[in-house]
Amino acid sequence: MSQTHFGFESVDERDKAQRVRGVFDSVAPKYDLMNDLMSLGLHRAWKAYAVAVADVRAGQQVLDIAGGTGDLARAFAQRVGAGGCVVHTDINLAMLAQGRERLLDAGLVLPTLACDAERLPFADARFDLVSVTFGLRNMTHKERALAEMCRVLKPGGRLLVLEFSQVAPPLQPLYDWYSFQVLPRLGRWVAGDADSYRYLAESIRMHPDQATLKAMMKAAGFGHVDVHDLAAGVVALHVGIRC
Repeated sequence: MSQTHFGFESVDERDKAQRVRGVFDSVAPKYDLMNDLMSLGLHRAWKAYAVAVADVRAGQQVLDIAGGTGDLARAFAQRVGAGGCVVHTDINLAMLAQGRERLLDAGLVLPTLACDAERLPFADARFDLVSVTFGLRNMTHKERALAEMCRVLKPGGRLLVLEFSQVAPPLQPLYDWYSFQVLPRLGRWVAGDADSYRYLAESIRMHPDQATLKAMMKAAGFGHVDVHDLAAGVVALHVGIRC
């Protein structure tokens, strides 16, 4: 029986996806508000930076994995135009529903699909760009998911992974205090759920650091990977180009 991590806890691999789903079922209604509070609004700048680096163009095909409430899908859709396509996906139905409603409110009707990033239901070489934002750390088999993302990209296509990463060492004590003392309390006060935000802090610590994730992307089939540290490494944007 294979084990994996759920935050700091060791769990059966078969149970992790269900437990992660429970976390996001709980936080979905307050997800955007909590993101604004937790990051002091910086998550919007991080996502805007990722969109700028993506440089998607009219007519291109984009897959947004773990797209949640649709921030990146909306931005990409505005850039690809009527001749392109943005597919908005998430494994969690509650998050997907929140995103679909927000996209509809913005006047956008995008293909919206519940799917597992480790088994993408798309043909080889289908997309010009794949993005995954604050979702990779929750996946059970990250290597498998990265290989799937590579598979569905066209040769020369790009993968953008925006994810929490390893903060610069001088900031580590302050960051740990904020993560383990402030975040759970904020989650309890605003979302009525301290445990999910404690898991968030733990899952960040268990996620591969910048260099490790870069090596994983290369092993998955990306010939070149750039790493952009944001907020002193609190977040990193990895950009991989498929061979």
